[in-house]
Amino acid sequence: MKKYIFETKMEVRDYECDIEGIVNNANYVHYCEHTRHLFLQECGLSFAEMHNKGVDAVVARMNLQYKVPLRPDDEIISRLWLEKDGFKYIFHQDLFRASDETLCFRGEIMLVCLVNGRLSESEDYDKAFAKYIED
Repeated sequence: MKKYIFETKMEVRDYECDIEGIVNNANYVHYCEHTRHLFLQECGLSFAEMHNKGVDAVVARMNLQYKVPLRPDDEIISRLWLEKDGFKYIFHQDLFRASDETLCFRGEIMLVCLVNGRLSESEDYDKAFAKYIED
């Protein structure tokens, strides 16, 4: 396993839970997306500004593994590491319950860049991620 390169904390909010009293499965994807956006900011990129330049990073594929349910008021530690394969950026994202570091969710989220609507490399993303991606 690679070393995590970014982490952030979040809290489960009551409205994210379903009738079973656990986080609805779709919200795990939201936690991961929020983490990636914060990571972009740390790298000096703005998702909105990149879009305005005609560069959109879009999800091409997700592999999601739900391990242990999160519940209301749980604090989450969201961690990620990143690799690149051709045009694809692969974000490996793990969500842990903060109280005991239990792994609750593991996701592999593959993104590709559309530059002016066409699948392409992005110099901006490559430059921003260079120090995090091993060759």
